[in-house]
Amino acid sequence: MRYFINLSYLGTSFHGWQCQPNAISVQEVLEKALTTVLRSPIKITGAGRTDTGVHARLMVAHFDAEIPVKTFDNLVYLLNQYLKSDVVILSIVPVIDEAHARFDATLRTYEYHIVSKKDPFTRGLAYFFREPLDIPLMNEAAELLMTFKDFQAFSKTNTDVKTYLCDISSASWKPEGVGYVFTITANRFLRNMVRAIVGTLLDVGMHKITSEELKMIVEIKERSKAGFSVPPHGLYLTDIQYPKNIYVNNG
Repeated sequence: MRYFINLSYLGTSFHGWQCQPNAISVQEVLEKALTTVLRSPIKITGAGRTDTGVHARLMVAHFDAEIPVKTFDNLVYLLNQYLKSDVVILSIVPVIDEAHARFDATLRTYEYHIVSKKDPFTRGLAYFFREPLDIPLMNEAAELLMTFKDFQAFSKTNTDVKTYLCDISSASWKPEGVGYVFTITANRFLRNMVRAIVGTLLDVGMHKITSEELKMIVEIKERSKAGFSVPPHGLYLTDIQYPKNIYVNNG
C-alpha cells in the first residue's frame, strides 16, 4: 500500500533533501528510519528538493509498504523516537496506489524570513539584513511577478529542467517581529527560484532597480540580470496542497 508521510525538519545540518554520495540528507535519514522501524527496505519520493540549509515546516513524501495495523498505529511515535530532534514526523496517511508526492501536488508555499536586527536566537533561521527597505514598493513588484509565467530569469543555470513555466498565485511581504516575511505560492518552483526572487525584490526595496526594470529582467530571461541569491537559511517550505481524491477515504 502507498502512504504519504508528512514531516518537518531544520535544514541546518543537512545537505538538502535528496540523497547525496558523500553527505547527509533528509531523504537518507528518513529512509534509514523507515527501514529500521519497519524491518524492510523502504525508498521514499519527496514532493520536491530543498537545497542545503533550507528548512521545511511541511515536506511530503510517499513510500510503499505493507504495514500491520498495530504497527501503523504507533508508527509516527516509533519514527520520532528513532529520529534526531531536527526531523519530526507529523503524520502518515494512506493514499491511493497511483498517488505521487511530487507530481500530484497542486500548490506549494515558501516563506523567506529576514531580520533587521542582529539576534543570536535567529541565527541559522533568518537572514540578517540591515539595509532599510521600501516594503510597499517591494509588494508592488511582487504583485507584478504574478502577471508572468516564464521565470527562467530566476532559475539556477545548467539544470535539466524541461520548462520554466510556473503559475504564481500569491506573493507578498509582511512585517513580522524585527523583520519581514516574504510568502509565495505557486503550482511549482524552479531550482533556486525563490531565493533569486527575494534577492531581486531586495534590490527593488533598496531602490537599486525599479518595478519596470524588474519586468525587463523577467522578460530578458537571463539569470545574470536578476538580483543576488539570498542565503538558504532564511527559506522555509511551509505548505503543499493535494487533491482530496488521492487520499483513502478522502482524508
